[in-house]
Amino acid sequence: MKKFIALLALVLVSASTMMYAQESNAAARRAERKAERDAERAKLRAEEEVQDMAAYQQAVQALKNKQFVLEANQVIFRNGMSAFVTSNTNFVLMNGNRATVQTAFNTPYPGSNGIGGVTVDGNSSDMKMNIDKKGNVNCSFSVQGIGISAQVFINMSSGNNTASVSISPNFNNNNLTLNGNIVPLDQSNIFKGRSW
Repeated sequence: MKKFIALLALVLVSASTMMYAQESNAAARRAERKAERDAERAKLRAEEEVQDMAAYQQAVQALKNKQFVLEANQVIFRNGMSAFVTSNTNFVLMNGNRATVQTAFNTPYPGSNGIGGVTVDGNSSDMKMNIDKKGNVNCSFSVQGIGISAQVFINMSSGNNTASVSISPNFNNNNLTLNGNIVPLDQSNIFKGRSW
């Protein structure tokens, strides 16, 4: 009987040692997989930051050259309601001394521009641009035309080309805010409707 108990104790000690070794190996494999995932995420984050910084620098240069388009993917109305929109038909464009503001919504009605919204062209003037110490960009200009007379304010955060444009008409209180990305005019993919 003593031999049987001794043999049983030996088997249990051996089994627990093997289970501990297996658990240690599993823990080491989990730690290795976690380290690989963390390294991959850090690499992707670094690549994304490089791309965002390149887009930011292109956007700043486009603003300085007055050759840019803010392709909006969200419109916020003066009452605070917002709508997600397509960026190729909702934009603010500046080409030298000319500016265009266009909105188009997914409605069954063609609107004045033929694509469900409004397109207004005008002459731009009084452009002022300021870059603070952190790299945030503030830009403002006036647009004067037949269908529009407004102040346009652009705010772009440092590190990427995401921006917000507030359009404040001079003759009414129908303020409009567009959120999207600023791209150089020659890289833009917009569709312009009939303007007035």
